[in-house]
Amino acid sequence: MAVYSMTGFGNASATAASAASSEGATATDSAAVTVELRSVNSRFLDISFRMPDELRQHEGALRDLITAGCRRGKVDVRVSAAKSSGDDWPQPTADQLNRLSRLEGTVTSWMGKAQPLTVNEVLQWCRSAPAATGGRVDEALMEAGKRAVAALREARAREGEKLVGILMERIVRLRELAAQAEPLVPAVVERQQQRFLERWAEALKATGGLDATSSAGSVPTEALRERAMNEAATFALRIDVAEELSRLRAHLEEIARLLKGGGELGKRLDFLIQELHREANTLGSKSAALELTGVSVEMKVLIEQMREQVQNVE
Repeated sequence: MAVYSMTGFGNASATAASAASSEGATATDSAAVTVELRSVNSRFLDISFRMPDELRQHEGALRDLITAGCRRGKVDVRVSAAKSSGDDWPQPTADQLNRLSRLEGTVTSWMGKAQPLTVNEVLQWCRSAPAATGGRVDEALMEAGKRAVAALREARAREGEKLVGILMERIVRLRELAAQAEPLVPAVVERQQQRFLERWAEALKATGGLDATSSAGSVPTEALRERAMNEAATFALRIDVAEELSRLRAHLEEIARLLKGGGELGKRLDFLIQELHREANTLGSKSAALELTGVSVEMKVLIEQMREQVQNVE
């Protein structure tokens, strides 16, 4: 199953045509309906429409098409309809002229000073009237909507494939950093242990405690050495990051597994990225060496880059 981005674009057009007769002459009027979809990232599915009033009744059907194809994202829907005639002149039908005549009679009966319709006004009304193609405009709209949604999904799938590649690159680098950090902790502990012993030796020498007992005669040298070793052990426990590295590797494995499986991953990936941030922050707070600090900083940069990309995953 593919991984979909919430960023994409898709558009499609469909044409509805009908034959209109006028005084024995037949001409073909056509209406081209275009549906354009633009989507960006959003926590939920948010659909907004911009379409002609005469097509507004089909907003629910278009919404159902988009909902079936997209789960998250802010989708901007733009619908336009352009009507044209084979000879660039509208061909009024008898039904249209009857309607205009009735409407004109109603208006003039109530408003005696109203001016009668001109030929130009009649032709302009017939040009813009949706009745020229009847229900075929509706069919063209739905056909264009289906193709636009399919194009949007294809675009989101292509973008999602690129996102997967970027995230996998970051996962590989984070694994390398975890492997790099793991042997640093024992080396730091060993150096710190040696430093404790040297300081205790200096303290004992300064107080004349290099004999079997200290200068006070109450604390044996061996006991002081054991105290130094205990301090070193406590320090080792305090800076141990083996648990954090293990959890970080587990989160990376889960992210890689989800990316390979595909589907709706955005919210789960967002949670795992938060956990990666937590482990990297703990690693930095426990850092007792410049090398570990550098590893932690680079991890945080990579995880932040991943977070920005995950924000676009559906």
